[in-house]
Amino acid sequence: MKKILIINGHQKYESSEGYLNHTLMDKMVNVLSKRNKIKTTIIQEGYKIEEEQQKFLWADIVIYQTPIYWFSVPGILKTYMDEVFAYGLFFKGADQYGKGGLLTEKKYMFSTTWNAPEKAFNDPTQFFEGNSLEDALSHLHRVHKFLGMNPLKSFTCYDVIKNPKIEKFVTELDIHLNEVLNI
Repeated sequence: MKKILIINGHQKYESSEGYLNHTLMDKMVNVLSKRNKIKTTIIQEGYKIEEEQQKFLWADIVIYQTPIYWFSVPGILKTYMDEVFAYGLFFKGADQYGKGGLLTEKKYMFSTTWNAPEKAFNDPTQFFEGNSLEDALSHLHRVHKFLGMNPLKSFTCYDVIKNPKIEKFVTELDIHLNEVLNI
């Protein structure tokens, strides 16, 4: 039985209500709670920094459910990271830059929603110039590497505004969770 923290990093805007991110988070909670201990945070609803730090220290796995806005996480999720990822608790100084992470026994996974179509990735003629999804998320992976955490394969939903195939996305998430977390 794993201890899993699931964080919903959606930030509500007039054009982005958060239905898909909420639906995917609910699916994770429902599927994973059958055989694991689950804690959740919905950043938009507010949080207490020390409680969030304790959730991270408690968790074996942290899953972020977040949209990608302008090629990164919403500002509210970035602020959460800035406030929660504390020196001395999550990382410390080290002789070699990036080697002071204190969360070395923990794993993380990104579950992201993009308006970009899948074909924009992995093709040198498309927008991401041959880069994969994981390449596009590399800055976020580096944050967690700095903390000492180990990545699990990311999940994503593509083209979510033009082609919101919510049932398909939920089914694909279920398959991904089974493959990656062996539930």
